[in-house]
Amino acid sequence: MKISKKTIINIVFMAFVLSFFVTPLGYHGKILLNRIFSFRPHLIETAKQQQIPDYNWKLKNAEWEFFNFEKSKGNVVFINFWASWRLPCAAELKSIQNLYDKYEDKVDFYIITDEEKLPVEEFMTKNDFTFPVTYLIIGERSPMPILEPPSSYIIDKKGYIWVEQEGIADWDNKRIYNLLNELTN
Repeated sequence: MKISKKTIINIVFMAFVLSFFVTPLGYHGKILLNRIFSFRPHLIETAKQQQIPDYNWKLKNAEWEFFNFEKSKGNVVFINFWASWRLPCAAELKSIQNLYDKYEDKVDFYIITDEEKLPVEEFMTKNDFTFPVTYLIIGERSPMPILEPPSSYIIDKKGYIWVEQEGIADWDNKRIYNLLNELTN
C-alpha cells in the first residue's frame, strides 16, 4: 500500500495540531500565540477618567503579612489580577515583568492573585518572575472593581484611573512607557 504525499502532510499537520493539546510544546505554543495576539491597552480619555474613592484595601504581601493599600496613596500604581492556571495570565506576565524591570523604583506594582502561596511561589520560580506578588483577601472591600483575570489598572498620583484593561494586554510598549513617564514626573 502506497501512502500519498498529501496523506503524509495531513498526518504531520494533525500531529502538530494534536501536540497543542497533549504535550508541553502545546503549552508553550499557546503561550506564544497569546503573546502574539495581545494588544496594547487602551488609555481612558481624561474627561472619562474616574477617581478611586479611597485607598482603604487590605491585602497580603509575599511574606503572607497583611498590609493596607493606603501606603500607595500619592504614588503611580500598576495593578494586575492574575491566576497561574489561566493561560492568558501566564502569557501576559512576561510583559509585566519587563514593565516592572523598567519602572520598579517609580511605580507601585500590585500583581494580585487569590491563589495559595506555595503554587504561586513555584510558578514564579519556574518562570523566573521577580515582580512582587500580592495576595487578594477574598471578600475584602476594594476601591475598584476586581475584574476577572487577566485584568489591570494604571492609577495616577491623585487616584485617577488611566487604564482599565480587561483581558490580556501587551504592557511592554512605548505607549505605556510614555504614559508612565508622564505620570511619574
